[in-house]
Amino acid sequence: MKYGAIEAGGTKFVCAVSNENLEIIERVSIPTTTPDETMKSVFEFFDKYNLEAIGIGSFGPIDVNRKSKTYGYITTTPKLAWANYNFVGIIKDRYNIPIGWTTDVNAAALGELKKGAAFGLQSCVYLTVGTGIGGGAVINGQLLEGYGHPEMGHILVRMHNNDKYEGACPYHSNCLEGIASGPAIEERWGKKAYELEENKEVWKIEAFYLAQAVMTYTLILSPERIVLGGGVMKQRQLFPLIRKEVEQLMKKYVAMPNLDEYIVPPALGDNSAIMGCLLLAQKTNENV
Repeated sequence: MKYGAIEAGGTKFVCAVSNENLEIIERVSIPTTTPDETMKSVFEFFDKYNLEAIGIGSFGPIDVNRKSKTYGYITTTPKLAWANYNFVGIIKDRYNIPIGWTTDVNAAALGELKKGAAFGLQSCVYLTVGTGIGGGAVINGQLLEGYGHPEMGHILVRMHNNDKYEGACPYHSNCLEGIASGPAIEERWGKKAYELEENKEVWKIEAFYLAQAVMTYTLILSPERIVLGGGVMKQRQLFPLIRKEVEQLMKKYVAMPNLDEYIVPPALGDNSAIMGCLLLAQKTNENV
């Protein structure tokens, strides 16, 4: 028994095939170009295998509402070649097997819950902080989806008193993604995040924004763990700063877990989403 997984990112597609124990047999990275070019390579990879199911975690926004006529579509993405693309339909036409479908960050949350930093728990939030900011959640063992899916990177936050940056988000200017993503850091400070490692002011301001996000997710969803991943979070000095800011923001209003155990990096590293996609494929196959 073999499962397929597609982590569809804006820069690259990671495809993998596993056995029934979710041990990866083969994986490949494919540049995200046009749908025709990218999917040609995806099909060439999967055509070699007899798969039971495929799990897809895609960049978005996507349509996850099963009652919608455009369920399975990438919808209003700024990657115009992929806008209104019938992703699930194209895969289904090719293979006619069960297809699991969610966001890349929901898949990462599932991966960390079942195999990573939130193992043994029933709920977690996963936030990726990199080229953009996106978040997914598993609550009571279920992916958080409804009419749509979470867009945790676009919550509004209070500006830091020392920050005059106007924001990079084309939709909301100074939402969380607009002021705390990698491009926002680079535009504000004139250097990429990894070149600013020794500049304490950079990370104090970044932690101020990310802590507000953690507070918001905590108050609304009450997850048992919050996992912070992505390129920016490879600056590990951020974690103690964020925990300190969260403690100050909360002011003991609600009981909190030990923050060292509550706000953590991903245990699966860069493999959170691809593992989540394999888990989604397995779960979808079992529910048929």
